[in-house]
Amino acid sequence: MQKRTQQIILLAALGLVSVTHLQAQSKKAKLDSVRNIDEVVVTALGIKRQDKSLGYVAEKVSSEEFEKTQNNNWAQALEGKVAGLKIQTAGAGPLGSAKITLRGSISMNLDNNEALIVVDGVPLGGTNTGTGNAAYGAGSGGDLPVDYGNNFNSINPDDIENVTILKGATASALYGSRGANGAIMITTKSGKTKNGKIRVTFNSSTSFDTVLKWPDWQYEYGQGTLAKNKDGQFYYSYGASADGVSTGGTSSAFGPKFDGQYYFQYDPTVEGQSLERQLWRPYKDNVKGFWQMGTTYSNSISIESSNDKTSFRTSLSAVNNTWMMPNTGFDRYNYALSFDHKVSKKLRVASKFAYNYTKSDNLPSTGYNNQSISYFMIFQNPNVDLSWYEPIWKKDKYQVDQIHPFSTFIDNPYLIAYEMLNGVNKKLITGNITATYNFNNNFEMMLRSGIEITDEERTTKRPYSSANYLQGYYREQYIKNSEYNTDLLFTYKNNFGKWGVSASAGGNIRANEYVLNDYRAIGLRVPGIYQLTNAISLNTRIAQPNDKETNSVYGLASFNYDNLWFVDFTARNDWSSTLPKANRSYFYPSVSTSLILSDILKMNSKSWNYWKLRASWSQVGNDTQPYKLQQFYNTSDFVGSAENIANFQNPNLKPEMNQNIEAGMDFSFFKNRLTYNVTVYQNSTKDQIVNVPSLIETGYSTRTINAGEVRNRGVEMTLNAFPIKNKSFQWNVTANWSMNKNRIMSLPAEFQGEPYTMGSVGGVVFFNAVVGGSLGDMYGYKLQYAPDGQVIYGSDGLTAKSTEIEYVGNAYAKWRGGLQNAFKYKNFSLSFSFDGQYGGRVYSQSHHKMSEQGKLTHTLVGRDNPNGTIVGVGVVQNPDGSFSQNTKAVSLTSYYADYYRRANVETNSFDASYVKLREANITFYFPKQIVQSLNMSDLSVSLFGRNLWMWTKFPLFDPEAATLNDSSITPGVEIGQLPTARTVGIQLNAKF
Repeated sequence: MQKRTQQIILLAALGLVSVTHLQAQSKKAKLDSVRNIDEVVVTALGIKRQDKSLGYVAEKVSSEEFEKTQNNNWAQALEGKVAGLKIQTAGAGPLGSAKITLRGSISMNLDNNEALIVVDGVPLGGTNTGTGNAAYGAGSGGDLPVDYGNNFNSINPDDIENVTILKGATASALYGSRGANGAIMITTKSGKTKNGKIRVTFNSSTSFDTVLKWPDWQYEYGQGTLAKNKDGQFYYSYGASADGVSTGGTSSAFGPKFDGQYYFQYDPTVEGQSLERQLWRPYKDNVKGFWQMGTTYSNSISIESSNDKTSFRTSLSAVNNTWMMPNTGFDRYNYALSFDHKVSKKLRVASKFAYNYTKSDNLPSTGYNNQSISYFMIFQNPNVDLSWYEPIWKKDKYQVDQIHPFSTFIDNPYLIAYEMLNGVNKKLITGNITATYNFNNNFEMMLRSGIEITDEERTTKRPYSSANYLQGYYREQYIKNSEYNTDLLFTYKNNFGKWGVSASAGGNIRANEYVLNDYRAIGLRVPGIYQLTNAISLNTRIAQPNDKETNSVYGLASFNYDNLWFVDFTARNDWSSTLPKANRSYFYPSVSTSLILSDILKMNSKSWNYWKLRASWSQVGNDTQPYKLQQFYNTSDFVGSAENIANFQNPNLKPEMNQNIEAGMDFSFFKNRLTYNVTVYQNSTKDQIVNVPSLIETGYSTRTINAGEVRNRGVEMTLNAFPIKNKSFQWNVTANWSMNKNRIMSLPAEFQGEPYTMGSVGGVVFFNAVVGGSLGDMYGYKLQYAPDGQVIYGSDGLTAKSTEIEYVGNAYAKWRGGLQNAFKYKNFSLSFSFDGQYGGRVYSQSHHKMSEQGKLTHTLVGRDNPNGTIVGVGVVQNPDGSFSQNTKAVSLTSYYADYYRRANVETNSFDASYVKLREANITFYFPKQIVQSLNMSDLSVSLFGRNLWMWTKFPLFDPEAATLNDSSITPGVEIGQLPTARTVGIQLNAKF
């Protein structure tokens, strides 16, 4: 591996970069009055093609979409604007790692469904290292997941020239197994000015974040569990008092109603029971008041120049974020350099380089665990003042004993914010060098070498007296991940009469090296000193290799007849180090075609301008993660020892195979002021590489096999229209709609009709694969129902319990859509976009716990009943099998704890449908005379907003909920979700 890496670095040092190949414009090319239907898009390997020549969908998004509404993650600007594209975040903090999928999920490995991200022709590795902890871990003594961000969300949006989305496997087949789920092709700016003039561009924005949506908390009843005093009245007492025994140790809010009475309560001045009874009152800002207005300051400057031989661009940007949770946020700095020079008539050399530095003293933890702020929000009671926690430490107990007066299992929120710190220093280098040599007008060679190097340092600090670490905890992680890609591509193109031919052939060498060093101080000798040398017990994880190499050869042949009929053939063969020698070589082809029917049929109507028919077929192979073939030992927490892995490896693995077929049509009407395209597709993935349960007597819990088939079918539609367009006013409407249906066609024979559990969250929600079912199917316990649909209760007055888990719903939407409007009037522009989805289910752990504890308004039902009891609406089953109305009264605490118990996935799951006002922007462009008087070329100021409004039936923060488990983003489950931000801001753009 070291020798191969040296070879790759040598190739990079020789200086190579891709130049794209542009097909000749046809004499019959029709420039439409609104947009160019011969638009050039970037396809696989960075090759530029005319959109009309493609037999698959390649949607292009311009730089304006990323510039006009600043985001911490550029990818969020794509949300709702591309049919079939879904951006899933975990709602876990300001860095916002995103999982991008195109046309749904195709793999039973839920982490293997993301689109490939390609920057300037070089793929990004996509490796994401988590904390190693699950989202659900309350009382486990462990730690929490932290969202440290993806590599690709570090890209500066002001550096993006355009983004092309290659949706199907055919479109991205030349990227091999990594392109099986489609690709996002990012082209960065390279410097384009006239006559060699230097242009300076300055962008500055300031934005403010507030919480978009809160749970519907109740503030009518306080802490308690229906306890009564000696007079038979509901009461409250913090600690035992003259009024009765203590009721202040519960997290439930089934205590007395706030009605002007006085009780013995917690007094922060004495750090215990108040000396006198105090007013029993709610503190309605005792959760919301913890959150602050977040701010983001973004500034970038670029300098560019170009002439007929050379283009140059350099940029520097800074993003300084203070997030909505106190003492959290990040600083990000980007430097980018682009250089392109025509050395001679035959040789052109180009290079792009980007350096990113991200630093944070503290990023929020997420999940349901004692140490998470989400956990505190769930357990906070209506009668507790937030200010009681602010001192953090008890008197004379600094850094030793925190203030958490109601439960030692619930950490102080200010301790979480200011003492439980998750720091990161991350350096990311990406770039490529490309050389293109034209032997003659028909034949050229391109050599490109690209790198992606990540160097990341993380620290985790946990103080004394925290619920999971009574003596403190400190952790250091050092992550180094390097990927090298080298491509050599020969291209021949020529015309033979009406026939045009372009053929390319080449190869790729890809090497990935990953190293993680992990050191943990379990307990601190001296409180507040976070150093490994201060450890009571030091655990060291010795670095172990996790390297991978893939060698490839590939080819592309394109034919066109008179620019009326286009046909493409591609072929690729990979040799992967993660597969056994007998199976590591795998071949896959594709074919695509397009017909310009409007030209063939000579449709010259003013109302019908363009009609294109396209179709494609492909087969794409996919390998697996390193070290799946042979048994090995993992390093252990105990120094000098090792432990056997729990999975039995498979030395005979075969590559997965994905077969894709799609067809569609593109239309243009009314002088191209109305365009429409529709696509239907089918993906089938066979021989999936999955882990299945193993007999425990083998010594392993799982084993890896090839088995199973998944099929995706879907429809995508996009419409673009200019209802009004004249010199002073323009109105542009863009809409998209997509539907994806997933079906599991077969499963491993070992299951013999039983479901295969692909994954689970919190031990209650199971993603089970069943033949005839779908990926994303959620299983769990449900209520039991009588034939007439009424809920069945037992003789104890509580719901009847099922002994088997059942299908609850699917995490994925039935369909998704987006609508954008853009208006221009003289020097003003206004744009806004809506998007949403119909269907899908979300299980909420937070809803379970807050309902069980009486924190939400729906738990007010029955509060006025005598003796604090309630009768569940439903029936009981009689001995003869018939049913009669339930009349058994039970306590409110028992009823809500049972009906919304954690294992009852049904009652804690909700429709995930939503509509969002995703973005809005209003811009004023200063008149030319003012701009010129300032020696500028352009000047504009904008007001923008994101996530401004939302409609949904989901009762918690956001229906786009997902769970961050270690590094995996799992949709359909909310466990300790952090609030979603509503953003408003102002932006200044200036060009000199």
